[in-house]
Amino acid sequence: MADQPELPSRPRGGLRRLLPWGGADSARPAAALPAVLSGERGGQGLAAHQLVPAKTKSGAHDPAAATALLIRLFSHASHPEALLLAFAEGIASLHGELGDMGVRLSAAYAAGDWPGYGRGLRQLIDKYIRTVDTGDSLAEGRTEAEQLRDLLRHALGNALATLLQRSPELAEEAQTLASALRHWRPGHELITLEQRLRELSHQIGLRAEDASEQQNLLLGLFDLLLENVGELLDDRSWLQGQISVVRQLISGPLDVGSIEQARGTLREVIYKQGLLKQGIADSKTAMREMMVSFVDRLDGMATSTGEYHDRVAGYSQAIGDARGIPDLNRLLQDLLQDTAGVQAQALAARDELLSARRQVEDSEQRIASLEQELKDVAGLVREDQLTGALNRRGFEELFQREAARTQRSGQPLCVAMLDLDDFRRLNETHGHAGGDAALRHTVDVAKAVLRTTDAIARFGGEEFVLLLPDSTIFEASAAVIRLQRALAQRSLLHDDVRVFISFSGGVALRHLDESQDDVIRRADRAMYDAKSAGKNRVISAD
Repeated sequence: MADQPELPSRPRGGLRRLLPWGGADSARPAAALPAVLSGERGGQGLAAHQLVPAKTKSGAHDPAAATALLIRLFSHASHPEALLLAFAEGIASLHGELGDMGVRLSAAYAAGDWPGYGRGLRQLIDKYIRTVDTGDSLAEGRTEAEQLRDLLRHALGNALATLLQRSPELAEEAQTLASALRHWRPGHELITLEQRLRELSHQIGLRAEDASEQQNLLLGLFDLLLENVGELLDDRSWLQGQISVVRQLISGPLDVGSIEQARGTLREVIYKQGLLKQGIADSKTAMREMMVSFVDRLDGMATSTGEYHDRVAGYSQAIGDARGIPDLNRLLQDLLQDTAGVQAQALAARDELLSARRQVEDSEQRIASLEQELKDVAGLVREDQLTGALNRRGFEELFQREAARTQRSGQPLCVAMLDLDDFRRLNETHGHAGGDAALRHTVDVAKAVLRTTDAIARFGGEEFVLLLPDSTIFEASAAVIRLQRALAQRSLLHDDVRVFISFSGGVALRHLDESQDDVIRRADRAMYDAKSAGKNRVISAD
């Protein structure tokens, strides 16, 4: 007998996935079975049609009939050859590839080809028996349908019901569906459960849309309130920085890390505001006490001075009436004593006023120090929370200063727009954590490569703006190209994977009296021209 070709080995889900009765190949044609099934070679074979499992009225094969068939096959197998024949016939009665393998085993038995029979057994062991699922689900005897049922029940009853706490009726429906799934068994009707699950999904979708719309409206209302407060404040107020960071935060996708960082910064600001408020209150108290003391002292000095004036007039009259030197000496001593008293009172008043003045000055210094600290904190919120680059507000302030300075000095000022290439694909490949790491890496490399007088700002998403003072258009373009090469050489290592970052850039030279928006618009158009030209390019604006 010629060797049967070995079946290609491919991973499958285990023998139990190929055993269910039913399917297109379950009922094998009787002609496909070898003649040995009729009882040749001394075996107690069965007729070919007897190997076809019995069917129920619905058309599905009956597991009980299949079991009875196997019992009949092995009932008279009392010696090795009969056992091998019964095994081959039992495998041949299965569907799919297992049935084909059983036919080959039966043919090998009929031809007396024991090496071929052995190869067939080895293929059977290698391809199917070794891949039988030995996990907990098999040990528990659960089918795949039952495993999926339990997973869906867990998702509905635990995860989804927890998320629907603010919609009690939907949470209750999820729990009810989970309970119904708990009692479902393979073969039971599923149409009702499917309809209820579809309706639940539809209602959840509607609620999610409503919740998203409500969130957007609340964020818009909050942003409008912050804008109104900002209009009431002086542009130089440190509170503008706090308002700016919150408005920037709610304008983009809400990120837990950014919210927590902003919350920590605002907590520090609130603490310093409390100290400032207390310092101002202390300063007011000290000033009030100083003024009260000053008025009291003035009143006392006025009274003392009036009494002293009256006494001096009396002394003048007494001197005129004096009759000798002893009388004059006594009057002089009294006059000196009164003068010393007035002088001491004046010195005491001066000391008290100086002490009160020092207290006021100390309070003013504390207030100035606290205000400076608040300004420093406000300066922090001019930076992008994720990358450490300037944010829009920080860039606008720096641009105004540099535009005024370069216009006075006649020096050039250039702006470059950068947009990371294929950033969406990078996010999909490496996740949002990888995207955030790429943004931070870009800023770190830019700060290392550019001059200390240059600045980088993040304008949202994967867009950055460079401010390059005292640089011609050629020098600015060369600086941007240098940054491109540095990014190519310094690839990002994220989760032990090399991530290569590139960008397209547009450079524009600021014209005389040109606004920030106009020069950025020209640089932005040049950047999009660079993207259209093939990405990873730098183009200068006209």
